Amino acid sequence: MTSYQILCILCALALVTSVASSRLHKLQETVAITALALGISLLLLLGGKALGGNVYGYFVAGLEKLDFQALLLNGMLGFLLFAGALQIRLKILRHQKWEILILAFVGTLLSTFIVGGLLYYLAPMLGLPLALSHCLLFGALISPTDPIAVLAILKKMGAPEDIAIQVEGESLFNDGIGLVIFVAISHLAFSTEPLTFSQISLLFVQEALGGVVYGAVLGVLLHHFFRYCEEETQLMLVTLLIPTAGYVMAAELGVSGPLAMVSAGIIIGNYSVPKYFVRHERVKLYTFWSLIESFFNALLFLLLGLLLLLITFKAPLWWFMLVAIPLVLTARAVSVFLPYIGFRLVKSYNPYAESILIWGGLRGGLALAMAMSLPKGIVIDAQRGVEVHELLLVMTYAVVVFSIIIQGSSMTGLIRRSNAVVTRPDSHITPESR
Repeated sequence: MTSYQILCILCALALVTSVASSRLHKLQETVAITALALGISLLLLLGGKALGGNVYGYFVAGLEKLDFQALLLNGMLGFLLFAGALQIRLKILRHQKWEILILAFVGTLLSTFIVGGLLYYLAPMLGLPLALSHCLLFGALISPTDPIAVLAILKKMGAPEDIAIQVEGESLFNDGIGLVIFVAISHLAFSTEPLTFSQISLLFVQEALGGVVYGAVLGVLLHHFFRYCEEETQLMLVTLLIPTAGYVMAAELGVSGPLAMVSAGIIIGNYSVPKYFVRHERVKLYTFWSLIESFFNALLFLLLGLLLLLITFKAPLWWFMLVAIPLVLTARAVSVFLPYIGFRLVKSYNPYAESILIWGGLRGGLALAMAMSLPKGIVIDAQRGVEVHELLLVMTYAVVVFSIIIQGSSMTGLIRRSNAVVTRPDSHITPESR
């Protein structure tokens, strides 16, 4: 089978799984899809052993033909981020700009070094001493919260607006920060050439700031292009220019495509839509992008569950998988609580703000894509055949699955309690204080 045929089958399976997941009313859709996909993977694994492995081997061979990293990073990601950014209201974002900036920048840096430092200390106790650069590499790829997972799970739960915008805004903007840290530490870990502070600074300016500026230029150009559209179908279809050609050009220019999609989406959603789309056209536009978002989300979370078939879980790695989860949660807690000590000195916040930010800091496909991009063949333990690539990949997979299945499915109670505080008559949380 060709890659296209396999992708078509996976798309059909994603749609069927999406319908099946909608029957599980107690679970959010993306959580249910991932859980069902994990169930399918486990059945195939068991079936492969019971039936001689023909069906299992055929399915795995098909999955291996798909380049998950390219499919997500160079394909679906642009559409999903643009769709999410279209719904971000700039007026609300302005009220939370400092919180989002500090959480995205300082929080990501803090989490990277906390995860890396703790892993470096604990690794010898778990039987596999690691280089500090490898530990920091795991911290860099796992610290940024995944905007796809966050937007897919949180936005339908009705969290208080101020908390929701912080979680969504941080997840949308910390990709650029995380990417710069990841690339810099990858260079330190796998290259013989030293990386200077000026090179890291230039990389940040080019990737992060360049992506924001490039996205703003795309948004302004499309904003003026809308005036030449005479039909509502054209208005909707030309928005596809951003996550298609616009995203591809970002890679050619060496700027952050994800940040460009966020920047362009915010401009289109806040300036172009009110000016060029009448009320019924706005409804159709958001329905159009909601369909695209739902389809790609279903496919992505199905793939996250099916990736279980492609990962080798060796015995020496099990303790690292178990330790990775509390390690990442601890780092997330510190990187949220410390900034909030300062935030609460100048503003009033919902008492559940930190808890939702910590537990709602989900990890997803982006972390896995970065882990899968690590070079193979770098051996940690030659006797047991353990490589850096497979160790960091299984740790990442454990954190991602826990994040989506456990954290994603248990957010409802926290959000319900936070909403009760906002609506309570004696509550001191007011729109002005938020």
